[in-house]
Amino acid sequence: MKVHFVVHESFEAPGAYETWIRERGHQVSYSRVYAHEPLPQSIDDIDLLVVMGGPQSPSTTVEECPHFDSRAEQALIARCVAVGKAVIGVCLGAQLLGEALGGRCVRSPEKEIGKFPITLTAEGKASGKFAHFGDTLEVGHWHSDMPGLTDSAKVIAYSEGCPCQIVEYSDLVYGFQCHMEFTPKVIELLIEASERELATLTAHRFVQQPAALRANDYDAMNQKLFAFLDKLVAAYTAKSQ
Repeated sequence: MKVHFVVHESFEAPGAYETWIRERGHQVSYSRVYAHEPLPQSIDDIDLLVVMGGPQSPSTTVEECPHFDSRAEQALIARCVAVGKAVIGVCLGAQLLGEALGGRCVRSPEKEIGKFPITLTAEGKASGKFAHFGDTLEVGHWHSDMPGLTDSAKVIAYSEGCPCQIVEYSDLVYGFQCHMEFTPKVIELLIEASERELATLTAHRFVQQPAALRANDYDAMNQKLFAFLDKLVAAYTAKSQ
């Protein structure tokens, strides 16, 4: 399996996705756009495209953030979806994925930062890729927006603060507003980048402060993510044969 990451900022790292790649022996490549690495011109060597998060939004312009080209990333996503590649969008990546397919990114009802439960919908519980999550699962969050829905999209999971936590756009294409890839190392990077902002958010009911963020156990959700990814790879392989 050849996995390609689009990484927008050094502190929005792939985290547990890289652990899964290493443990499964998959191949990996990167477009670290914050370091001015280009997006891939060819998608022939991509089986799974993973577009990570960032402080930008799909409406952020190149003038506002020179290393982030929303339209180019959406075009890359749309190309991959059109030819049957597996695609995962995480946070900003999920919002870009929705926009690329015609779903408009919107503001989430609540800002969520920390570890809080998501609840599977009936469609989520009926999905073979997500049944192992159980009815609810505590996962990571760090967002204010959420991905838009297309006419055929299925909401797999929601939280008390956000109605679109996991979205299925097709059987190989998924948007994760939540961050199941968080690890203690990634959390430290995010805290370092956001500590001043966090101090201004104490009134928000779904925002944890650094001590709580560091105390969270992220391993259980990582393992649930790995099982989902294994199932996604199996579905992609079956379609590719």
